[in-house]
Amino acid sequence: MNFLNAVLHNPLFMSAVTGWFLAQVLKTLIHMYLYGFDPERLFGSGGMPSSHSATVCALATAAGWEYGGGSFQFAICAILAIVVMYDARGVRRETGLQAQVINEMMEFFQNMGKPISYQEKLKEFVGHTPMQVLVGAILGVCVALIYCAILG
Repeated sequence: MNFLNAVLHNPLFMSAVTGWFLAQVLKTLIHMYLYGFDPERLFGSGGMPSSHSATVCALATAAGWEYGGGSFQFAICAILAIVVMYDARGVRRETGLQAQVINEMMEFFQNMGKPISYQEKLKEFVGHTPMQVLVGAILGVCVALIYCAILG
């Protein structure tokens, strides 16, 4: 029970989890408003805002708040945040665009009566636009500041 209590009172962990949770809820609500409810949005990647960015920016901000900008804890968290956001906007975004093109090609060939070898469509929501990453990052920073200043 001491471990669980320690985790629940860890401002870095709780800031990161809260940032992720709020981003996922916002992502689901935005998607529901624009396209209708999709339960996959509650846990899936991609979309507005980036929950990956919210999570790592909340973690880095809380580490900076708790240990200072010159600490190794902040340095590790900040580098992790940079790598995760770069990947979300770059590599994973390109993967989603490629999946979209492949899905369109497969649909084209299916409509022509050609046999298709794969079972289901590839997942297209895997990465983020720069704006989705930025909004997620801002959300994460705000969550951590509120959590550390008021609740922590």
